Amino acid sequence: MTLKIISAQEIVFQGEVTSVTLPGTMGSFTVLHNHASLVSTLAAGEIAYTAADGDRRQLEISGGLADVDNNVVSVCLY
Repeated sequence: MTLKIISAQEIVFQGEVTSVTLPGTMGSFTVLHNHASLVSTLAAGEIAYTAADGDRRQLEISGGLADVDNNVVSVCLY
């Protein structure tokens, strides 16, 4: 699946991942391949994702929005 993390200034990350964990305002949640479509607000916290090469990465955020649709996870940061 494709993960896109963008801010107003730059594309923070764009690439293939096997999983991504997001800090939703109602609690943390993990998105895997073929996840149901959803839109969620994000709280301050950490995005953790596993790149297609197996490398596990983390990113601290102050909040944002996430959209999951057709194996594309789009994250817009505040």
